[in-house]
Amino acid sequence: QVQLVESGGGLVQAGGSLKLSCAASGLTFSPYTMGWFRQAPGKERVFVAAMRRSPSYADSVKGRFTISRDNAKNTVYLQMYSLKPEDTAVYYCAARLGPASTNEGSYSYWGQGTQVTVSS
Repeated sequence: QVQLVESGGGLVQAGGSLKLSCAASGLTFSPYTMGWFRQAPGKERVFVAAMRRSPSYADSVKGRFTISRDNAKNTVYLQMYSLKPEDTAVYYCAARLGPASTNEGSYSYWGQGTQVTVSS
């Protein structure tokens, strides 16, 4: 079965950095778009970044976050710089077969999430 497992979340001060990882198993990795979404307390889950052959980003994180992937390790990363309190959320890794999409409904598989908390 397909599993996506996130790691790397934690508590950081505003202006700090974190790097999230998502390890995939049970699927042929390279044809899949890997995406990151986040959900803040009391809010809906929203798109953050996605990548198959090239990256795309939400406007709210463009210039601060970088998505990358290592197909040999079946792993996708989200490097986050200049973190703000409004970045506080549970971050989810997701996968879909084919091109990148910002629509969470188009993703077939989801991880359990990892908490990122940014203090002011």
